[in-house]
Formats: sequence, C-alpha cells, structure tokens
Amino acid sequence: MVVVERVSKRFQGGQTAALEDCSVEVRANELVCIIGPSGAGKTTLLRIMDGLIRPDSGRVLIAGTEVTGPRRDVAMVFQHFGLFPWKTVYENVAYGLRLQGRPDREVREVVPRYIDLVGLRGFETSYPYQLSGGMQQRVGLARALAVSPAVLLMDEPFGSLDAQTRELMQEELLRIWRAQRTTLVFVTHSIDEALILGDRVVVMTNRPGRVREVVTVDIPRPRDPEVVRGMPRFVELRRHIWQQLRSEVGGRETQ
Repeated sequence: MVVVERVSKRFQGGQTAALEDCSVEVRANELVCIIGPSGAGKTTLLRIMDGLIRPDSGRVLIAGTEVTGPRRDVAMVFQHFGLFPWKTVYENVAYGLRLQGRPDREVREVVPRYIDLVGLRGFETSYPYQLSGGMQQRVGLARALAVSPAVLLMDEPFGSLDAQTRELMQEELLRIWRAQRTTLVFVTHSIDEALILGDRVVVMTNRPGRVREVVTVDIPRPRDPEVVRGMPRFVELRRHIWQQLRSEVGGRETQ
C-alpha cells in the first residue's frame, strides 16, 4: 500500500540532513510503528508520505501512485491534537468532510457514526477546552477516520498524554483499528507502545534517518497490553529493539 523508495531530505539550505536513502514498505491493512532517536527524521518521513513536503530525492508511492501533494485517501493525526478551539466536537469531526466538499446529507450520516466509534457520544456540542487530553485526541482520530482514508498516519499522537490515558488510548486505537481496518503508520518514541500496537516495527538510525531494521512483532492478536507486557517474547523483542536504539544514540536513554 505504501512504498518509500530511497527517500532523502535536507533542510536549512542543504546543511541539515533529515533523511538519507530511506526505504520501507507497508502492506495493506497493516499497522506499522516507526521508532528511532530524536531527530531521526520520523516526522519528516510521515509528512513526505502525507504529501505535505517533497523529498529531495526518491519517491513515495501509495496504492501504486506517486505522492506529489496531499491526497484525499491519506489522513494524519498530529501529536498536539490540531483541533479548532472555536469549533464543537461535531464540527471538528466534520471538518475534513466539508473540506472535501462532501454533501451535507453525508456529513450528517457520517459524523455521528465516528463520534460514537471513538466513544464521545453525548459530547457533540462540547468545545475542545471542555475536554480532557485523551478526549481531544479521540476527536482528532474521529476526524481522520471520518474521511475513510486508505492510509492513516499518526505522529506520536499519545506522546503528550499522561501514562494512564496513554495506555487507555492504545487499547482504544487497537479496538478502532479492528473495527475499521486501514493501513496505519504510527510514529512513537516508546518501544512498549510500538510492540503493543504494531504488526512490524521500523527501527531508524540516528540523523540522517535510514531504516536500520524492520522487526516483525510475532505476538498474537488481539493484544491485551497488560498481558502482552508479561510475555517472554515481548521482553525479548523489547530488549532487541532497545539494543538497536542504544547503539544509535551512544547509550543515551530514548524513552
């Protein structure tokens, strides 16, 4: 579904290399997590997939078509929610549909369905400031899912949440992904989160970012986070990924 072919990207007039010769493939309906040191180009890679920025070299294909700009069939969920504070939950979720020019009848049918899917029925008329961080992130997720994307990109969406809310959102994301399968690429700094969520984990090198290794998470689904963390295979995979990251950051803690 997503093919990244030898993508490189520099900033500051070519002085700062974010990505270099980066290649990875994501299968249809697969949930792939990307992890790597800070500054490894993870967000840059996601933005290139979304068509928000162009690579200096290489290319990204989605469903066989090269990405040259933002696409209707790709949606992104950001770390800091990205909600409009002057819009209600309903109108925030409806935003992407209205931006695509969907008819009002379709908006009225689709928006309540996704508000219900993320567990926010009853909060349709609430504003973002009236919601907790976890609830705001649910709104962002509902807005992205409402446009029925073929590919959903998530850039550390739970990074700003407290530990308890983060674990709850991981469970919710898995529930929603099972209910509405889509190709999902999820950037995180947490090894635990990557192993709980992902079918595979893409481990990136230090800047400039390249793919160091792709780890298959051979832990059966559905995954109960509390149960998974106690599995010997989880511990083994976690240790292996940490060793790969540790060698990239010179022994500095990344979580």
